[in-house]
Amino acid sequence: MKYTAPLAHMRYLLNDVFEAGKHWAEMPAFAAIDSNTVDAILEEGAKLCSEVIAPLNRSGDEEGAQIHNGIVTTPKGFPDAYRKIAEGGWVGLAGDPAYGGQGLPKMLTVLFEEMLYSANNSFTLYVALTSGAALAIHAHASDELKQTYLPNMYSGKWAGAMCMTEPHAGSDLGIMKTKAEPQADDSYRITGTKIFITGGDHDLTENIVHLVLARLPDAPAGPKGISLFLVPKILVNTDGSLGARNAVTASALEHKMGIKGSSTCVMNFDGAVGYMVGKPHQGLAAMFTMMNYERLSIGIQGIGCGEMSYQNAVRYAKDRLQGRAAHGAANPQGVADPIIHHADIRRLLLTQRAWNEASRAFAVYVGLQLDLANYHPDHDTTVKAAQRVALLTPVAKAFFTDKGFDACVLGQQVLGGHGYIRDNGQEQLVRDARIAQIYEGTNGIQAQDLLKRKVLANGGRWMRDFILEMEQDTLLASPVFASEEDAVLKACSTLRELTLWLVKQDKRDADLCSSAACDYLHIVGHTIYAWLWLKMIATNPADTDRHVLGRFYFGRLLPQIHALDAAVRSGPDLVMDLPVDKF
Repeated sequence: MKYTAPLAHMRYLLNDVFEAGKHWAEMPAFAAIDSNTVDAILEEGAKLCSEVIAPLNRSGDEEGAQIHNGIVTTPKGFPDAYRKIAEGGWVGLAGDPAYGGQGLPKMLTVLFEEMLYSANNSFTLYVALTSGAALAIHAHASDELKQTYLPNMYSGKWAGAMCMTEPHAGSDLGIMKTKAEPQADDSYRITGTKIFITGGDHDLTENIVHLVLARLPDAPAGPKGISLFLVPKILVNTDGSLGARNAVTASALEHKMGIKGSSTCVMNFDGAVGYMVGKPHQGLAAMFTMMNYERLSIGIQGIGCGEMSYQNAVRYAKDRLQGRAAHGAANPQGVADPIIHHADIRRLLLTQRAWNEASRAFAVYVGLQLDLANYHPDHDTTVKAAQRVALLTPVAKAFFTDKGFDACVLGQQVLGGHGYIRDNGQEQLVRDARIAQIYEGTNGIQAQDLLKRKVLANGGRWMRDFILEMEQDTLLASPVFASEEDAVLKACSTLRELTLWLVKQDKRDADLCSSAACDYLHIVGHTIYAWLWLKMIATNPADTDRHVLGRFYFGRLLPQIHALDAAVRSGPDLVMDLPVDKF
């Protein structure tokens, strides 16, 4: 499949809708970034993804990652492409310049991440896991560990991996068994087995830095007894050179539905040398620095898949001749009209695009909040932005990936039978996109995190504050879009009233949160998309094409919140009343 980065929309979001330059000027870390730099990054990133990464997508899926005699190899072309990514400084795009990173703002790097995922999901995971591991090391490791590992990770010489899941412990990390035995030299010996480890072993880099959750001998039971350890595949000598092979090996690769070019490993740690990251028994909090990065990144995977699906479906719809348009022949010289002239096909295409463009805008907004939280000099601004990030990360991960998968299925429907066979690449998109709703915390867990920890835990205050921000911003929109403004305000009101209802009901039924969470998250997602669609069309009222897209979202997609609201209010009994033995 051919990929063309949607650069015009990306620039529009950065320069016009969110006025990135104005925000960067307030943050000394980004004050030197100008429009020429941004354009160069977007242009070169788009070229790299379309010309180098995307051509490996189909072949990478067909060959897949392989393991022979304990040696893991990636598909043909992956090592060379990774070398080009590394040489261009793309792995450390947002990394700290003190350790060799590029130090670019997140609201810019999310767009490059989308390009990567659009081009090739499997390949991109190696880059994303390295960036996430580096983030956790930067936030929690000792200066010595940071000096030793970060420069080589940012440069792309070494990769990163996250080792959490065990055969008996998936989302419930409190019951994990991997052990860490302290040594006289302040190192630890790590013993245990981890499964589903993305990029656990491969041939792209000379070393792989594993972040491993394990228990100390005196650890208390449950999640409060977990510590985090850095375990390199190859031990590092005191002078920074590589030494002996550590006792960490890949014993098998998982046989998967999709992302087959990504090496998803069973990893064995047999007394491997490791070094503690952060404090004893606080490893889960440290790992969540990486997890939250990965959750946004995997959300962006959903956007990338949705964008690629739309591009593939549009190309097909413009070429495929079937039937005559209801309003009269659009191709009178041909035997039939392109299917893009049929209203139902347009419904499928417009739904994909409406989701994709709103998702991209939301990703840039979350990226902005991350930049403000980490780099803005004003304390109150950083506190508010950090709350926004905490509130919106589960929404971004779950809603992006739900709508991204749906977009892939809709694209498959546009292609019909040709979307079900291998030749056109659409069925691979459906397979690759599906995992994004599952890993880094299933979307059901994301929804419960949102409702239980980010809404109910503070009496709905964080959500009310965010709703107020959307309402105040909406009231500044152009009067040309009065009906859209009214729709956003009504959606905000629906969300506010439902949030208040859930806060009041929370203490009355233990199953309420779990039964309501997914529908509630989708109401939040749709409301945010409506707000952002208004921003996008009101920023440039002369853009009549985007106004058409916005009207489609408001008329055909936003009304879903009313059915979701009714479902939440129906209560948990409809979910819980059927006895277990009747299932």
